[in-house]
Amino acid sequence: MVRLVVGLGNPGERYAATRHNVAWQVLDELAARWRANDDPPSPLKRTRRALVGGETVVLMQPLTYMNEVGRALESWKAEPALPRANWLIVTDDVYLPVGTLRIRQHGSSGGHRGLASVEQALDSREFARLRIGVGAAESSAQLKQHVLEAFDLDERPAVEAAVRRAADAVECWVTQDIRTTMNRFNRRVRKEVPES
Repeated sequence: MVRLVVGLGNPGERYAATRHNVAWQVLDELAARWRANDDPPSPLKRTRRALVGGETVVLMQPLTYMNEVGRALESWKAEPALPRANWLIVTDDVYLPVGTLRIRQHGSSGGHRGLASVEQALDSREFARLRIGVGAAESSAQLKQHVLEAFDLDERPAVEAAVRRAADAVECWVTQDIRTTMNRFNRRVRKEVPES
C-alpha cells in the first residue's frame, strides 16, 4: 500500500522560509529522518519516497504556485493503490496560533487557496489534512503579505518545534491511523510562563 503526503507551498528560494511554506519544512524534516530517495524530476512536482513501517510513503512538494497545486495531483488521483484514506495534505493555517497543529480526517478549505485547489482537483473533501498554525495577519487586507513573510525571530523556536511535532504526527498517521494521530496531536500549544 502507498501513502501520499503532500506539502503545500510555493516554489523558489524567495518563498522557502515564508509562513506559506511551513509544510515544505515538514516534508524536508521527514525526508531527512526517513532517508527518502528522490524520484526522477518532474516540472509539476518534487517527489521523494521512503519505506516506513512496511509502507511506501511518497512525499510530494507541488512546484506550481499555491492556488494551482491541484494540477500537480492530477496524475495521482486515479491511482488504484492510493485510496483517499491514504492521502494527507500538510498546510499552513493563519487561523491557528503559531506552532499549533490541527489534524482532521476531512473538512473544508477554510479559505485556503491551496486546499481549495486540491479539493477541486480531487472533486472531494474526503482527505486528511494537517494544518500548522502560522499566526493571524493584523487585518484581512494584510493576509496575502503576511503568509509571504518569514516568521518573526521570536516565533522561530515555536515554528521549529511545530515542524518536528508535525513530522511526528505524519509518522503516527503512517504507522498507526488518523484517529490515533488526531487524539495525540490535536492539542493547543501552551505558552511558557516565566517563574516569578
